Amino acid sequence: MIVQSTSAVLFANTAARSPAARQTPTASPANIADTVRISQAAREALASSNASSSSATNNDKSVEARLAEIRARGPVNRSQEDQDFLFANDKRLAEITAQGKPPEKLTADELDYLQKATGLVNTFAHLSSAEKALYDKAVASGNTEAAAGISMIALIRQGGETAGGANGTTYNSRTTEITAANIEKYFSHSIVDPTGKAQSQFQALIQFLQDNPVA
Repeated sequence: MIVQSTSAVLFANTAARSPAARQTPTASPANIADTVRISQAAREALASSNASSSSATNNDKSVEARLAEIRARGPVNRSQEDQDFLFANDKRLAEITAQGKPPEKLTADELDYLQKATGLVNTFAHLSSAEKALYDKAVASGNTEAAAGISMIALIRQGGETAGGANGTTYNSRTTEITAANIEKYFSHSIVDPTGKAQSQFQALIQFLQDNPVA
């Protein structure tokens, strides 16, 4: 494969006991229970609280159901109303977009969630935890070119296990580790980009790996 670059409220009143009262036999637990009363206001407050809690739970379930429906529909079949609902009610998505960062400044996990939530091709699905950490390190250091190189490898893996390497060879893109040697021999040959930008990003990634060897 060659990839084109592109609460109940309860209460009871306790009366002060007179000396005479102290001489009376202690009431049985049942009699004590009989003296506890709940006012009508408390009953109404409890009912209101339960109703509000139930309503909130049902509303949350309704929102989640709508979000699941929108996500399953895919980006092409979504209306503008769907998109607006998604961005307004998906809390994690809202947190990511509220940062106002361009894609190249987001972390791997943020990009992964963004892709899944919006229905974009989930390229980061085939990056390991260590590779995502490498991506985040490149972003944190300001090396967007090296991060872009990792993104391209993620894209190659999304295309399938078998990819084309140097001199007509093939390799398993999903099991081949991201190393300087493997980029030169395999990954860099799986991208067709006449502008040379892809190769420049791969070279930036190679240099980044050499400058940041894995312990």
